[in-house]
Amino acid sequence: MLNLNERAQAQFEKPISELSNAEIYKVLLDLVQEKTNAMPANQGKRKLYYISAEFLIGKLLSNNLLNLGLYDEVAAELKANGTSLAEVEEAEAEPSLGNGGLGRLAACFLDSIATLGLNGDGVGLNYHFGLFRQYFENNEQSYEPDEWLDHPTWLNKSDISYQVPFGKFTLNSTLYEINVPGYNQGTINKLRLFDLDSVNPEIIEEGSIDFDKTDIKENLTLFLYPDDSDRNGNLLRIYQQYFMVSNAAQLAIQEAIERGSNIHDLADYVVIQINDTHPTFVIPELIRLLTTVHGIDFDEAVEITQNVVAFTNHTILAEALEKWPLSDIHEVVPEIAEIIVALDERVDAAFPGNAAVAIIDKRDTVHMASIAIHYGFSINGVAALHTEILKNNELNHFYEIYPEKFSNKTNGITFRRWLMASNPELSQFIDDRIGTRWHEDADLTDLLAFENDEEALLDLLRIKENNKEALADHLHRTRGIVIDRHSIIDVQIKRIHEYKRQQMLALYIIYKYHQIKAGHIPATPITIIFGGKAAPAYTIAKDIIHLILALSELIENDLDVAPYLKVVFVDNYNVSEAEYLIPAANISEQISLASKEASGTGNMKFMLNGALTIMTWDGANVEIAEHVGEENIYPFGKSSEEIVDLYANNAYDPQYYYKQERIKPLVDFIISDELAAYGIPERLHRLYKDITNKDYFMALIDLEEFIDVKEKVYSEYEDRLDWTRRSLINIANAGFFSADRTIEEYNKDIWHLEN
Repeated sequence: MLNLNERAQAQFEKPISELSNAEIYKVLLDLVQEKTNAMPANQGKRKLYYISAEFLIGKLLSNNLLNLGLYDEVAAELKANGTSLAEVEEAEAEPSLGNGGLGRLAACFLDSIATLGLNGDGVGLNYHFGLFRQYFENNEQSYEPDEWLDHPTWLNKSDISYQVPFGKFTLNSTLYEINVPGYNQGTINKLRLFDLDSVNPEIIEEGSIDFDKTDIKENLTLFLYPDDSDRNGNLLRIYQQYFMVSNAAQLAIQEAIERGSNIHDLADYVVIQINDTHPTFVIPELIRLLTTVHGIDFDEAVEITQNVVAFTNHTILAEALEKWPLSDIHEVVPEIAEIIVALDERVDAAFPGNAAVAIIDKRDTVHMASIAIHYGFSINGVAALHTEILKNNELNHFYEIYPEKFSNKTNGITFRRWLMASNPELSQFIDDRIGTRWHEDADLTDLLAFENDEEALLDLLRIKENNKEALADHLHRTRGIVIDRHSIIDVQIKRIHEYKRQQMLALYIIYKYHQIKAGHIPATPITIIFGGKAAPAYTIAKDIIHLILALSELIENDLDVAPYLKVVFVDNYNVSEAEYLIPAANISEQISLASKEASGTGNMKFMLNGALTIMTWDGANVEIAEHVGEENIYPFGKSSEEIVDLYANNAYDPQYYYKQERIKPLVDFIISDELAAYGIPERLHRLYKDITNKDYFMALIDLEEFIDVKEKVYSEYEDRLDWTRRSLINIANAGFFSADRTIEEYNKDIWHLEN
């Protein structure tokens, strides 16, 4: 027995029933910390260091209790004392260590690495304020620091510290660690987060997220992805990235030596997986450490590094394939700049005249992905379609040189977090029908036996309705937003970016608004929910947010439309919000421009929780369609091949689509007097001009087909039993998208860790 009352008395001299949620949370946090601190770490000769700029780990209380096997006991004891885990978790601050899918994937991977008993830790930075806390004012995105460290946290301060040498000064790091218990494993791994004791939140200008970007000793770990729209921002990004990887490399080498490495055999003891291009400086940094600290000659240092580092590519977007001016790198870390020049010279000697594979181009710009590909031993994409695009298009020059390095590892999600913790009713529904083996092998296909079981389908429908009630209560309690609890819940939650095409869904909303004004009333009211942040320097993305917020207010104030259509933009979208939105959703919007989304993982979470997907032929959507069958989702739009050809031939003309009879009125409404009453003309006109004259991510090309498929979806929702039958088929076929499967593939093909 845990006997939480004894712990409550010892800590607060009160029984559980008299404690606040914050006090109960502290009791449970200390309980979990006590247990995980006493658990042994996973062992093995070779160790993985998974370096990522982001780890969007979310609140950890329920997840940790679940993995420790304590969830049910704690929940029962809290219930007996008049409260619930859900209420207690309201007091937990969500760690602000990531922003989007990249960081959430890294968090799922850490859970699976621990659950599979593999010797591997995550390595990143301890951001004090994350990206930012988003709020809306005058229908615009506004920002404030996300002060999560002011609350009790899962961080343990270690006694590990390293010196990180920059060109003009040297900084001493401090390592903080978060325990990561595996599910029913009895062992832990760790998330290792480096920080600076000199970081000073007081330098942030009041009421903003602005600060002196040149004061590195005081600003280095304040924010994730600091604004890089000026040179000082560029330099700060380089400082951040180098600080992260220098610490990671020093840690990996030190621990390898402690396990018996003589440095020459480092690859037998260490494998480093770099999550996107942000940690690429680890390659020249390893070479620097091997040559200057450990006395290895340059050629051998390069060879050792090539056998240690593996690279996951997450994008084909040019803006995200990081490039830095060589002069900026030289200013921040001159030794690293010199090593990069030497690495480029080796590439030029091996592939003379092949500018497409150069590390440093003619403008003296360093291509980070090129470093990772030449000097890593593995390059993987994150969905079957994405990997084929890398091999055949975006990275084809490299694939022709190194075909053996390329592989696919389709992303996955942890079912413990995204079903067992966030949707316990559905989890129990599955347990009752197929047992609990799926908790560890993720095989849900036995549910297909209930495809035509009316009693099971009605239970599943009731669970979805209960989750919609919970979402409605949450939105009303936290924001004062009232939604129709019986409406269709239609959700698009992800980073705000033109290629994800939130603007296309906004144009559909304009269509639906006018349809309802004309008397075409939907059989069931519709609630369309957005969530996500726009980067502060990404003007058009902020304009898209403004358009959606203005539309939301317009519709709310229109008595003809408001009873049948509601648009909600959830501010400061994060993991905690997702845990309400995803279980409640009837419809999952996965409408990125084909070829542009590497994988997506939100699509998998919605599928697992029984939403039906409206999808373009992009990323892992393609594999979802293969597993679930096209009759159980809603595909539409141009193929990736068609889109790639349009880009290659510069053949897309937004004016052609804009002038179409169904499209022009929708786009023109952006600058209408009706919307101007709720919007800022400058923002709306800028977005209108961009869509009509540029539309780089082709919101208009699929719009008519999108409208048609949306209308079909809403119509077919009216057959609730058949809709729920297809929902069950989606859940039953979600097993392939388990992060455990993904990590098993990484280990078998890339890491070769023993457990």
